[in-house]
Amino acid sequence: MKDVDIPEQMQRAIAREAEAIREKRARIIKAEGENEAAQKLAEAATMIGTAPGALELRRLQTLTEIGVEHNSTIIAMLPVELLHAAQKIAGLPPTSAD
Repeated sequence: MKDVDIPEQMQRAIAREAEAIREKRARIIKAEGENEAAQKLAEAATMIGTAPGALELRRLQTLTEIGVEHNSTIIAMLPVELLHAAQKIAGLPPTSAD
């Protein structure tokens, strides 16, 4: 057996390649996570959209979570129905975000 020394330039090239491979894996894992999160959010939106009171319950849950955190954020939430009624009274067409 012989002790073989790898030249320093070759060691740096190997290290750069290994780092590039690690970065590639990290990007792929992050992208897969983002994809899964987007799918779950789409499923949740569909589920909330099919249940009449689900969105209001989700709003109340969010307020409860904010209250537990003891931060100074103030959120004023209005039911969507109230916004629709105000738009009808004002004679405005419904917005596309509704």
